Amino acid sequence: MSKLKITQVKSAIDRSKRQKATLTALGLRKINQTVVHNRNEQIEGMVKAVSHLVKVEEA
Repeated sequence: MSKLKITQVKSAIDRSKRQKATLTALGLRKINQTVVHNRNEQIEGMVKAVSHLVKVEEA
């Protein structure tokens, strides 16, 4: 199973509660913090919702 490396590149300040909750659910709290998740539909949907705040790479 492939993995995604997700890095927060922009701040969550002045974003909606939903976008902040999505970042928290992904495990991101600070700018430049990186997490690795298994690639699945749920994670891809969450990444798509906050794509303007994160950078995604194959791990």
